[in-house]
Amino acid sequence: MKQRIHIFLICMALFALSCKNNTSTQSNQDSDSKNIEVYNDIDRIEPPNWWVGLKETKLQLLVHHTDISNADPEISYQGVSILEVHKADSPNYVFIDLNISAEAMAGQFNVAFKFKDGKTLNQTYELKQREKPAEDYIGFDSSDVIYLITPDRFANGNPQNDAFQDLKEKTIDRENDYGRHGGDIAGITNHLDYISDMGFTAIWPTPMLINDMPTASYHGYAMTDLYKVDPRFGTLEEYKKLSKTMSDKGMKLIMDMVANHCGSHHWWMSDLPFKDWVNQQEAFENQTELKNSNHRRTVNQDVYASKKDRDEMNQGWFVPTMPDLNQKNTFMAKYIIQNNIWWIETLQLGGIRQDTYPYPDKDFMSNWAGAIMTEYPNFNIVGEEWSTNPLLIAYWQDGHINKDGYDSNLKSTMDFAMQSTIVQGLKESESWGTGLVKLYDGLANDFAYTSPKDIMIFPDNHDMSRIFTQMDGNLINTKMALALIVTLPRIPQIYYGTEILMHDFENPGDHGLLRGDFPGGWEGDLVNAFSGEGLTEDQKDMQSFLKKILNYRKNSNAIHEGKTLHFAPENGVYVLLRMIEGETVVLILNKNEGPTSLDLKRFEETGLAGKTLRNIVSGEELVWGNTLELKQKGSIILTTKTK
Repeated sequence: MKQRIHIFLICMALFALSCKNNTSTQSNQDSDSKNIEVYNDIDRIEPPNWWVGLKETKLQLLVHHTDISNADPEISYQGVSILEVHKADSPNYVFIDLNISAEAMAGQFNVAFKFKDGKTLNQTYELKQREKPAEDYIGFDSSDVIYLITPDRFANGNPQNDAFQDLKEKTIDRENDYGRHGGDIAGITNHLDYISDMGFTAIWPTPMLINDMPTASYHGYAMTDLYKVDPRFGTLEEYKKLSKTMSDKGMKLIMDMVANHCGSHHWWMSDLPFKDWVNQQEAFENQTELKNSNHRRTVNQDVYASKKDRDEMNQGWFVPTMPDLNQKNTFMAKYIIQNNIWWIETLQLGGIRQDTYPYPDKDFMSNWAGAIMTEYPNFNIVGEEWSTNPLLIAYWQDGHINKDGYDSNLKSTMDFAMQSTIVQGLKESESWGTGLVKLYDGLANDFAYTSPKDIMIFPDNHDMSRIFTQMDGNLINTKMALALIVTLPRIPQIYYGTEILMHDFENPGDHGLLRGDFPGGWEGDLVNAFSGEGLTEDQKDMQSFLKKILNYRKNSNAIHEGKTLHFAPENGVYVLLRMIEGETVVLILNKNEGPTSLDLKRFEETGLAGKTLRNIVSGEELVWGNTLELKQKGSIILTTKTK
């Protein structure tokens, strides 16, 4: 008995020693990570940090420093190993392929760059713990309504960051439509209650990374550092705060990203790593003629397209101040993918909007979207394809069966086709082939789409005239457009200010003008759309109208996921329904100026006969009988749901 007890005590002692050693090993690594001497000898390493626990275990570091290609990098950190080191054409770059195994833990370690002359440069690098698992990154979908904001023009929450003398555009000038006006991240954060109360569930700000360009830097699409927030918008911490505050309110942050181009004053343009880092690089470096894109986006689908047309489309610069990135360079391709994943993790994003989607190399774009959606299976990305041809829009949606076998891995694209159709149909006079029938026929094109409800629809955006301008200032037509847009099987996006009838009548389509300042966003504004002070009756009416239908939509399963049924327009009236068990939503668009009687017997298959429906705007109730008297032109949205 004593012998067994003795053996048991020895085993327990050995087990305890083993646990102590294991704990000691882990704690030593943690201690070493926390207590290492921190170095910043290297000018730039990108990504500036990374995470443990990603599905993709390989990481490629871009290192930029004078003559860094003459150094040999070394890393000593458990779970992290150097796979390969790549020298670039410029001696000031090196690309390091790392493997981050499952054994790697969050912490800091040093990368030593040892030169042949005995000199060593050290740089501290950090692997972070992920804040949440990949499956918890939930992207925007048909249950959302997205508020598109041009940050410089929305609200100035912090006048202290309006201008910086070390930047190329040094002042703000609200009188200049193409100048900086001072809107910022704090301005958006300060007004999240207004945005949420209006019924919006997601926000898409146009890019807020630094655009250190001499002019027109406000719009954000000429980025000069893909890892730096523009200080005139705020700090990275303010960007994170915006995302966190939105998440706490149940809202999603969508980041506007650009894979096609950067700004001509991007930091790497003065020292390009490879001879093919950007397209037409030789012409740029020799200061000879640069060709813009021919903008013939159909070359991506056209089986007859010439190589010349394809090259001019994909390799031409978008505009002279935006160098065209060469995604066929594998290091550039990896750089873009890693950069976008870095922002997803850093900001806890709820989606990406990808600018100028058809312009980059389309095989790269498939790989890019595939890499992100593999890492974050419940995420979402919408690509900008400015085409009024549904066939071209359908081509880019994931799962669409394309003749060339191409699969984009892109869940959502933009419905410019339906947007154009809505404007035409509501403005045209009624005939056999014009007017409301265009809406009916346009929606019939949904057979071409893999998933219509995952496509983004909008009345306008930051690149086109305001919807009120497109409707020639007609309030009723504008309301009808919005009523249809938020009811369709789509993801609606509304541009800031649409709710108060912002317009660009003075010069329709002018970008600086249509991206006007939101009234009340600046101290001293005489009109304040946030509080309603100074708004006209029409503006208040539109704001109230949109607020009611968006807040109903927030909780409408029929609109989010329901079956769609519509009836061919007759006598100037178009009827569309969204239906799910327990809820039916009926949209009626009426273009008749005078009283009209709608025969409800025509809609017998809807099963609404004898049911009580409520007008979600006025609150009035009616029984679905034999006829419905439409008193005036406009839209009516009815629901079977009680309050």
